[in-house]
Amino acid sequence: MNASLHTAIDPVDPARLDKLAEVAVKVGLQLQKGQDLVLTAPIAALPLVRLITRHAYMAGAGIVTTFYADEETTLARYAHAPDESFDRASGWLYDGMAKAFEGGAARLAIAGDNPMLLAGQDPAKVARANKANSIAYKPALEHISNFDINWNICSYPNPSWAKLVFPDVPVAEAVAKLAEAIFAASRVNEADPIAAWAAHNAELRKRSGWLNGERFSALHFTGPGTDLAVGLADGHEWHGGASTAKNGVTCNPNIPTEEVFTTPHALRVDGHVSSTKPLSHQGTLIDNIQVRFEGGRIVEAKASKGEEVLVKVLDTDEGARRLGEVALVPHSSPISASGVLFYNTLFDENASCHIALGQCYSKCFLDGASLTPEQIKAQGGNASLIHIDWMIGSDKVDIDGIRADGAKVPVMRKGEWA
Repeated sequence: MNASLHTAIDPVDPARLDKLAEVAVKVGLQLQKGQDLVLTAPIAALPLVRLITRHAYMAGAGIVTTFYADEETTLARYAHAPDESFDRASGWLYDGMAKAFEGGAARLAIAGDNPMLLAGQDPAKVARANKANSIAYKPALEHISNFDINWNICSYPNPSWAKLVFPDVPVAEAVAKLAEAIFAASRVNEADPIAAWAAHNAELRKRSGWLNGERFSALHFTGPGTDLAVGLADGHEWHGGASTAKNGVTCNPNIPTEEVFTTPHALRVDGHVSSTKPLSHQGTLIDNIQVRFEGGRIVEAKASKGEEVLVKVLDTDEGARRLGEVALVPHSSPISASGVLFYNTLFDENASCHIALGQCYSKCFLDGASLTPEQIKAQGGNASLIHIDWMIGSDKVDIDGIRADGAKVPVMRKGEWA
């Protein structure tokens, strides 16, 4: 064995990786004593998995169960599986996850897969596999989208992802640079990351509090390629940063996060909008998205790259062509200021205002925990198998809040809070 393997410097600082694990457990999840944890991760993220598991048990976790994904085995399916394989998914696994969540387990996902892993595969097979997976995952996903449980997503600098973000440097250097970007965005570079998150959550609460006080009926986005009126759901509620799940646990679902967000009205979105950053979706890069809405539904859609995949996504179900989320992020957010395109929605959505196709969050309604799916639909909430965020904000986009009487209130100017 090459002796240099034993002496090579780890490109990921272990001390700060340990801090990220601690933040994920104590801030992201606020894991409770005796609570089980369901963890999913790329196999490359094993160092972070081990640290999170350690911190989870130190916090009193009941049992931690981890499911790993591997890029080579994923590609093996596309290379060798029979055609009918792509209309199937491991429903038994997701049923088990749903049962765990019903029993009170928390959920943590480590993001870090190669965003372009499936770029060279048959788009039709990718779309079929994604749809089958979405259908199978629905029982488990509903516990997350309905905020029944405390959950969190954080990230690890997988080498294949790092090389996509920093293609002009050697792999080890790319991993180190991506790790630095993750640590900075996740606030683990601070002397006291947990205190830093408390202060950040307070700022996001202030923003969402102002928006909730205004009770806008719609938001109007204007900018290059964009003139979009997004009606807001009846009884909508803005959230940002830490939120309290139905199980009573206050958690930070996304690390990092810079957004305040709410639910649009599924039938009251009109106009056209252009993406301001590429969307990396299930191994395909979709760039320069341009869509037109009528009565809340996308009636025209095109993209300069990945258009075939975009159209298949929109055809997933009836709700896939309608919005489930609108989120506001200042252009000067730390992730935007870094100038890094992460090709990962967890980060890129926190660099820009964005909208999401598909499923809405029930928590983004006043008294959302007590509303039935039928009530949420009646108030304008959308239902779908998908929830896909894509970026529409920049330093050239203005946003006005529209009051019920038609009066306009500046919300953002040139991408910054007005």
